[in-house]
Amino acid sequence: MMRAVGNWFGIHAAGSTWSREIVAGFTTFFTVSYIIVVNPQILAAAGIPVGPSLVATALTAAIGTLAMGLYAKRPFAVAPYMGENAFVAFTVVGALGFSWQVALGGIFWAGILFVILTLTGWRRWLADSIPMTLKAAFGVGIGLFLMFLGLIEGDIVRLGVEGAPVHVANLREPKVWLALFGFLLTIILLLRKVHAALMIGIVATALLGFATGQQAPPKGFMELPPSLAPIFLQFEPWAAWQPAFLSVLFTIFILDFLDTVGTLYGLGHQAKILDAQGRFPKVEKPMMCDAGATVAAAMLGTTTSGCYIESASGIQAGGRTGLVAVVCGILFLLALFFVPLVEAIPKFAYAPIVIIVGMTMTTAAKQIDWEDLTELIPAILTVALMCFTFNLGIGITAGLVSYPLVKVVSGRRQEVNVPTWILAGLSLLFFVLYPY
Repeated sequence: MMRAVGNWFGIHAAGSTWSREIVAGFTTFFTVSYIIVVNPQILAAAGIPVGPSLVATALTAAIGTLAMGLYAKRPFAVAPYMGENAFVAFTVVGALGFSWQVALGGIFWAGILFVILTLTGWRRWLADSIPMTLKAAFGVGIGLFLMFLGLIEGDIVRLGVEGAPVHVANLREPKVWLALFGFLLTIILLLRKVHAALMIGIVATALLGFATGQQAPPKGFMELPPSLAPIFLQFEPWAAWQPAFLSVLFTIFILDFLDTVGTLYGLGHQAKILDAQGRFPKVEKPMMCDAGATVAAAMLGTTTSGCYIESASGIQAGGRTGLVAVVCGILFLLALFFVPLVEAIPKFAYAPIVIIVGMTMTTAAKQIDWEDLTELIPAILTVALMCFTFNLGIGITAGLVSYPLVKVVSGRRQEVNVPTWILAGLSLLFFVLYPY
């Protein structure tokens, strides 16, 4: 029985083992689980109640991640996107004045459109047409973005002052030392080729934080989740078609579309899934999981969902199959009953893992043609803006706009295919309509 299930997931064909895939699933969950607590806190600014929002977040993550494991058979976690949740809370609701119900209506239609585009093959056609240089840049940009995020979450880097936006933290603070301990311990374990290195790093650092009083231990062990009723099916899909909301609807669509493409190809490179031409085999399957999760998210009462870049932690731990996602998805479900334990995982415990995973993802840079300026300029622009705007979608769209323009100016228009022009047009329209 175990062998049959293993063959179905392709564990042996991928050169992995049951234990390695399960450990990778736990590693991915520990790295991504912060979203269960953080997402409701952000969406509270939009008026979505925290308790039900927590349930919606965990259920959306479980549905999308289990689908990713069982249908797409890929080792990726799916959950509500960071960035998109802040966009809804602070821009769509806070600045533009729309209700969260209308915002979720827009997310619902974006998900439906993704389903249609995936079924018709258009999403794959557009994604496969992206130049190899830009796909490599997505991986490098995501890697550096993760490193920056991990440095901030670990309090190693902090916001600075005008003229110096960031600066190194106070290295005398105990939490900074705990983050550095987790980083060094995990690096040593990786160099010693310990397969559970990332998970050991998270658990050991968290326990040391509890023992030294730098993190309060769990307040409890198990409790029943809050009711989902206040936000379940409260989205307003028809109100999302009002003229004033159309630019927001388009922005939600483009952000999710490009974030998913960038993340999939970045993770695909990390997991060695991409072929020699940089194509992602059967990419429509993980895309369908992403689309379905976005539809489910709106119905449950939370924001746009898709593949999480932190899934690279499970890949770094050796995970290569859908079993990683299945384990992670089950843990998302169980987390509904163990919220105190999830809340107790400190930032300084998972931040070092995010930094290390980001470091490993930058190896995609070797696929960038450093000698050809028409390839290098769009690639570096993509990487820089993904990091320096703290928005993956901005960097990706900038790269898609600049690539054909640089080729045309250089007299090499014939190197730009039709789908790339379509993506450039959509990206340019995104910058025009974005509600800054």
